Amino acid sequence: MSVPDFARHRLFLDLSFSAGVAVPLEREQANYLLNVLRFKAGDVVLVFNGRDGEWLASLVPEGRKQATLSLVRQVRPQPPESDLHYLFAPLKHARLDYMAQKAVEMGAGVLQPVLTRRTQVSRLNLDRMRANAVEAAEQCGILGLPAIREEKSLESALSGLAPDRLLIFCDEGAEEASPVAALAARAPAPLAVLIGPEGGFDEAERQLIRARANTMPISLGPRILRADTAAVAALAVVQATLGDWS
Repeated sequence: MSVPDFARHRLFLDLSFSAGVAVPLEREQANYLLNVLRFKAGDVVLVFNGRDGEWLASLVPEGRKQATLSLVRQVRPQPPESDLHYLFAPLKHARLDYMAQKAVEMGAGVLQPVLTRRTQVSRLNLDRMRANAVEAAEQCGILGLPAIREEKSLESALSGLAPDRLLIFCDEGAEEASPVAALAARAPAPLAVLIGPEGGFDEAERQLIRARANTMPISLGPRILRADTAAVAALAVVQATLGDWS
């Protein structure tokens, strides 16, 4: 695996890349490079778009608040897309921001909000969630961005999973046992991870989830974790046993 260059500033640009092409910066991005970082003509940054890998680009100022980037060469190829689906009950703003960022850092390829009976947030700002995903990718050298989907009811989210996708259900009511040992015994398969809301799933929801074929309830240990903490713990366990850390 190629090592990201953290010495250079990284920017996400939702544009197509090819050598020699000049790509425009948004006004906010140009202002940040020119007036905050004090970059000059010819200074280089790294750019990615989630499709064409990472590129070295040279700054071309066009006044005090506008600039373009001239693409020089690709420095890292685009890796395969992550197939890990992360299903979660939405949280309030600050904690949802944190959860989205950490899910990206932990390698989630799909972020699927799920509305449950105890969900405290019924409408999501998907643009804000995408901005948090971009920020996490920029800071951590990540080249792929997850698909961010519209919120669904729990029933709809479960029925939307392919039958061969193993759903790892983080169930606070599950018998306490090592999730690492339990997951390590499973054969590799397409994966989804489900985390519940503050207050957990109610009993009817737990039974609905457990009734789905190819679902594996696991315990995250003897402590009750906040939903955003549970996200990091669950994704770390899954990646270490069945995911791209294994």
